Amino acid sequence: MADIMTPALGESVTEATVARWAKKAGDAVRKDEILVELETDKVSLEVAAPADGVLSEILAGEGDTVEPGTVLGKMSEGGAAAAPAKAEAPKAEAPKAEAKPEPKAEAPKAPAQPEVMTSKPAAPSAQRIATENSLDLSKVGGSGKDGRVTKGDAIAALEARASAPAPAAAPAAPRELHEREERVRMTRLRQTIARRLKEAQNNAAMLTTFNEVDMSAVMALRTEYKDVFEKRHGVRLGFMSFFVKACIAALKQVPDVNAEIDGQDIIYKNHYDIGVAVGTEKGLVVPVIRDADDMSLAGVEKAIGAMGKKARDGQLALDDLQGGTFTISNGGVYGSLMSTPILNAPQSGILGMHKIQERPMVVKGQVVIRPMMYLALSYDHRVVDGQGAVTFLVKVKDAIEDPQRLLLDL
Repeated sequence: MADIMTPALGESVTEATVARWAKKAGDAVRKDEILVELETDKVSLEVAAPADGVLSEILAGEGDTVEPGTVLGKMSEGGAAAAPAKAEAPKAEAPKAEAKPEPKAEAPKAPAQPEVMTSKPAAPSAQRIATENSLDLSKVGGSGKDGRVTKGDAIAALEARASAPAPAAAPAAPRELHEREERVRMTRLRQTIARRLKEAQNNAAMLTTFNEVDMSAVMALRTEYKDVFEKRHGVRLGFMSFFVKACIAALKQVPDVNAEIDGQDIIYKNHYDIGVAVGTEKGLVVPVIRDADDMSLAGVEKAIGAMGKKARDGQLALDDLQGGTFTISNGGVYGSLMSTPILNAPQSGILGMHKIQERPMVVKGQVVIRPMMYLALSYDHRVVDGQGAVTFLVKVKDAIEDPQRLLLDL
C-alpha cells in the first residue's frame, strides 16, 4: 500500500485545495497517470500516481484544504496491469452472462461515465470542464498529442453547444428552469487576488500619474520590419517588447520605482525582472520575465509568448510568478481607454497600457491625427516621490515616441 502525498507547494505557499479527483476509488491507474488536481493561491498542481496499481481509498475530498505532506489517498501497487482486462471483461464474458450475471453489476456505471470521463485521452483540465458542464468528451475532437482532448477543445465544444439553436422549450414553469441567482465559491486563486489587491490598497501610499504617448514611430517601425523580424526570429514583433525595454531604461534612470520597502529599509533592485500581467479564465496572473534587460526585443517577445501560453494552459510554476521587480499591465487588449492599475505588492510601481486610439493632436502648430495611448503609472508614494514618478513616465514616453533611443541607450 502506498500513500498519495500532497507535494511541496513552493515558497510561501502553505496549503492547497483539492480541486478534482481524476480517478475514483477502485480504479486501476498506471504510473505517472494524473490522479488529483490541487489548486493553490497561485497555480494548479497535478499529482500523479507513484506506481502502477489501484486507487484504493480517497482521504481528502474535493474542496478539502490540505498542507504539504498531507495524505490525499492510498493505492495498492501492482494492480494496474489488470486495468485493460477489466475494461474488456464485459465484452469477453458477455456470452457467459447466464452463468455469472452478478459481475455485470458494474454495467450501470457505463452510461453515467460519458458525462464525466471518456475512453478518449483527455487533459485533467478538460475533464474538469466536462464534469462541471455535463459535456460528453467522447464527442469532442482532440487536437492534442495522440488525439488527446485539451482544455481548449473542451472550451470550444462548450461554445459551440451554447451557440447551437436551442430546442423549442416547454412554456411551463420557466422560473423553475432558470434560477435568478447562483452562488459559486471563489477559487483559491481568486481569493488570493482579492486579498493581495486589498492589502496593496491598505498598506501602500498608492498614487497614479498619467501621460499619453504617440505610437506613430513604433507602429511605423513595426510595419516596416514585422515580416523580416518574424522570418528571422520566428516570433511576431508586438508592442509589449518596446514597452518592456522602455520601462527598463526608465527604471535605470529612476531606481526608486524598481525598489521595495522591507520594514524600515528600502531594497533597491539592481536586476530587472519584469512581470507581464496575463488574463486567464481563473483570474489575473503575472508571470515574470527574468533579466529582461539582457534580452533583445526578439528575446522579450519569445519570453512573453511562452509565459502567456503557459498561463492560458494552466502550466505556470510558482517560480514563474515570484520575484518580479516591476509590472506592466495592458488593459488596452480589452478596450480600456484609461484606468488606474493597482500595485503588485511588494513592488513600488506598475505601468498601465491602454487602447490605441486616433485623436487630433497639435504638432508644430498644425492639427494632425495621431494614434495615441494613455499611460498610467501607479506607484508607492512612500518610496517614489512625485517628481520621480513623472520623470519615469516621461522617460517611457520619450523612448516609445523615439525608439532609436532604446538602441542607443539614451
